[in-house]
Amino acid sequence: MRPIENFEYPPDLQKDFEKAKKLEWITVFYLLSAIVVMYLTMGNSQAMKTAWFEDLLSLTPSVSFLISARIFSRKPNEEFPYGYHRVVSIAYLCSSLALFAVGGFLLLDSGMTIVEQDRPTIGMITLFGHSFWLGYLMIGALIYGSVPAVFLGRMKLPLAERLHEKNLYTDAEMNKADWMTGLAAIVGIIGIGFGLWWADSAAAALISLDILHDGYKNLKQAVVDLMNQEPKTVNNQETDPLIKLVREHLSRKTWIRDVQVRLREEGHIYMGEAFVVPAEDLNLTQHIEEAAQEIKNINWRLHEVVITPVKELPEPD
Repeated sequence: MRPIENFEYPPDLQKDFEKAKKLEWITVFYLLSAIVVMYLTMGNSQAMKTAWFEDLLSLTPSVSFLISARIFSRKPNEEFPYGYHRVVSIAYLCSSLALFAVGGFLLLDSGMTIVEQDRPTIGMITLFGHSFWLGYLMIGALIYGSVPAVFLGRMKLPLAERLHEKNLYTDAEMNKADWMTGLAAIVGIIGIGFGLWWADSAAAALISLDILHDGYKNLKQAVVDLMNQEPKTVNNQETDPLIKLVREHLSRKTWIRDVQVRLREEGHIYMGEAFVVPAEDLNLTQHIEEAAQEIKNINWRLHEVVITPVKELPEPD
C-alpha cells in the first residue's frame, strides 16, 4: 500500500508551531508552580480544593499537546500508511475525558459537602513572627493561579486557530476562563470569613459545573471527530468552508459534469475523496492528477483528496 506523503507545517506556520510548543512548556511549568502554591495554602476550603484540582487537570491538554507534537509528524510507513495524525485527535479525547470525569466527581463532592453541612474553617497562620488570617494567603495563591493563565490563553487562541489545533484551543479556552475559577474560589473564601459556611461549597460547585461543561463540550467533539464527522472549524465548531471551496473548485472544471466531496479530519489535516462524473474521457488521468494537486494548493490542511471518476452520483438524502 502506498503511504500518504509526509506532513510538515508550511514555512509560514512553522514559527507558530514552535511558539505554541514554547507557550505550552511555559504553561506546564507555571501550572506546576501554581499547583504547589495552592496545595500549600489550601486549608479546609472546598473551593480551594476544587480550584487546585482544576489546575491539576489543566496540565492534561498541555502535556497531551507536547506529546502529540513529537509523534504526529512521523513519516507514514507500511504499518501506518496514513501517518500518525490521529494522535492529535487521541490527545484531544484524553484531555476532554479527563475534564469531564473530574468535573463530575468534583460536582458530586461539593454537593455532598452542602448536603452534609460540612462547615469549613479558615484559621490563623504565623509567618516571620506575624499572625494573620490564612484566607489572605489563599486569595493570593488563587490570583497567582488565575491571572497569568488568562494571558497565556489569549496568546494561544490565535495560534490554535491558525494551526487548526483543537487540543491547543481547548487549553487556551481553559486558561482564558481561569479567572472565573479564581474569582469563584475567592468569593467562597471570603464567604467563610463572614461566617457563610455554604459559600465555599457553592463556589466549588460553580467551578465544578464550569469544568463539567468544558469537558462535555470537548468530549462530544473529540468523539465525533474520531467518528469521521465532517470537518469543523476550531473556534466555533461549524462546518469548515474548505469543503465548499473544494466542491466549487472542481465544479468549475469543464471536464467534470457533477461532483460530490467528502472529507474527514486526521488530526490537523483533512483527507477524503471527490467523486466526479466526467463530461469527457479525453486525458482523464492527467485531468485528475492536475485537479488533485490544485486541491492541495488551496490550503495546507487539504493533505490528500483522492479524485475518483464514476458514471453517476447517488441522489443526496
